[in-house]
Amino acid sequence: MESSRQFKTQKEAARLGIITPEMQICSLYEGVSAEVLRRKCAEGRVVIPANRNHSSLKARAIGEGLSAKINVNLGISRDVQDFDREMVKVRKAAKWGAHAIMDLSCWGDTKAFRQRILAESPAVIGTVPVYDAVGNKDTDLAELTAGDFLCVAEEHARDGVDFMTVHAGLNRHTARVIRDNPRLVNIVSRGGSLLYSWMDMTGNENPFFEYYDDLLEICREYDVTLSLGDGCRPGGLADAGDASQIAELITLGELTLKAWEKDVQVMIEGPGHVPLHEVSSQIITAKKLTHNAPLYVLGPIVTDIAPGYDHITSAIGGAAAVAAGADFLCYVTPAEHLRLPDEQDMKEGIMAALVAAHAGDIAKGIPGAIEKDHEMSSARAALDWNRMFELSLDPEKARCYRKSSQPGEEDTCTMCGNMCAIRNMNRIHKGEPVVLLSP
Repeated sequence: MESSRQFKTQKEAARLGIITPEMQICSLYEGVSAEVLRRKCAEGRVVIPANRNHSSLKARAIGEGLSAKINVNLGISRDVQDFDREMVKVRKAAKWGAHAIMDLSCWGDTKAFRQRILAESPAVIGTVPVYDAVGNKDTDLAELTAGDFLCVAEEHARDGVDFMTVHAGLNRHTARVIRDNPRLVNIVSRGGSLLYSWMDMTGNENPFFEYYDDLLEICREYDVTLSLGDGCRPGGLADAGDASQIAELITLGELTLKAWEKDVQVMIEGPGHVPLHEVSSQIITAKKLTHNAPLYVLGPIVTDIAPGYDHITSAIGGAAAVAAGADFLCYVTPAEHLRLPDEQDMKEGIMAALVAAHAGDIAKGIPGAIEKDHEMSSARAALDWNRMFELSLDPEKARCYRKSSQPGEEDTCTMCGNMCAIRNMNRIHKGEPVVLLSP
């Protein structure tokens, strides 16, 4: 096994037939041969975000034929600049099963916070450089130059960020499509809205589109995976699949091919709010237009009327999306649309996303996925409570529920008591009587 450091990117190594240490790590985690991973990386159907400067990284692969991964968003804002609070979230996110963390910090000393995360977290780390440009340069939006945006992207790459979201597909052509095709809900992407506003105020082209070749050189130098952002993602069910979204996707497909020519890894960001019956067609369309690059989706959120419960609306959409071919889920918390999530919001969002990812993996037939469910079924059939807890996505919560309401007999729970179907069927099959009115 040769070192990936002989090559600029994982994709370059894969194209040249080299299995990197990161591929070996991901192979063991996925239960897929390293050669299969290498081939899919070479084809662009799998990415391994692994910046050469992220020394604490535990590499994970995202893409075709692999278990769906989940991402957690966190970071400091103008209203909440508590580094320590967010670092607790960083640690808990890894504990609860997140594979990636996006630092969406947009105010204050973002560099110091980003460097703390990169030094401490083994998760794959992503950022959105455009968020950081205003705070980093201490300059208002209209005063920023194209060079400022690229400078911030290079700083993030140099710090060790594994993937960066750039809204390069929201160019002046796409902006005209938006104006000519009004939406019920306008642009809801924070990065997309900032770039749209910058283009409108300055009259310039999107710097990440105009200077895309320079951006690719930055990504190639540090092996940063480009996450091509969906600045035109629908922010309401009415806008799903509209002209703006499709126009941007077509551009993202073209940008994907350009990145691959430079051996830069690419994943595509997908829709936000989508009616449930349209989720599958949205995923298939996005995959087709972007050459089967790994697809990273927010939700999708399948109804607009559940603020406070959007971790549930997104889990429903996320399961359908993964079943249809999505590869990476961005979690959504109960606080979505309402406030910055707290630690409990984050946990609920993570668990909902893990459930969605796993349900989708079962539907896709990912090797080993349904076997975990069979193990749980066996433990339930045996009324083996400890084994059930061990197999749970959240053993702590499962134990807490059991402990909070103790049954009269160990082989029951307080829902059914002596009428427990599993308990009574086990007894009958052993030739033992079923006695409901026990003394």
